[in-house]
Amino acid sequence: MEDPIDYISIASNKPKGARPYFFEDPAVERVMNITMAIGMELAVMRERMDSIERLLDEKGVVSREDINSYTPKNKQIETERQQWHSEYISRILRIIQQEMEQMANPDKTLHEIADDIDKM
Repeated sequence: MEDPIDYISIASNKPKGARPYFFEDPAVERVMNITMAIGMELAVMRERMDSIERLLDEKGVVSREDINSYTPKNKQIETERQQWHSEYISRILRIIQQEMEQMANPDKTLHEIADDIDKM
């Protein structure tokens, strides 16, 4: 019998070299890392659900093997998925983007920056 996989130990593995930090406050860094990990898991779940829906449309039934081996049939599906991923990550990181824009344009309010973005 194979030894069970120790997923906790695997998740704790660290790459060699210094870890990049993006925020001065370690608590903010931790929350951001947790948020991004949850976001990635949800994105994978969303893509898997899309596969299930497409397989059901095609076949009317679906197996676990069908889901695991599914690959998009054309560029349109890949484009749709990429568009969803881009919009999704933009929503997750929206507050950080807004704060960066505020720092770059300190004389403008967030509402003024939003108006500028709408004009683009």
